[in-house]
Amino acid sequence: MDISSDSALCNQIKDVIEFIRPRFLAHGGDLSFVRFEEGVVYVQLAGACIGCPSSRSSIKNMIEAELRREIPQVERVEAVE
Repeated sequence: MDISSDSALCNQIKDVIEFIRPRFLAHGGDLSFVRFEEGVVYVQLAGACIGCPSSRSSIKNMIEAELRREIPQVERVEAVE
């Protein structure tokens, strides 16, 4: 993948995350894109999401599901601190 297509892919990922983000903001949390490497999207949770027992479920069932549905190159999502 060349740099221009990687940049376009990252922009697509960011667009999906911005679509999902209001759901986190509504509960006092936040979500941001960190990077995309080898099929893995790295995100950072903030606010009320830090330490929330539901955050792992939200990553898999909301963020990862939406990204995989919209962008076939995404294999999984991982949270970073």
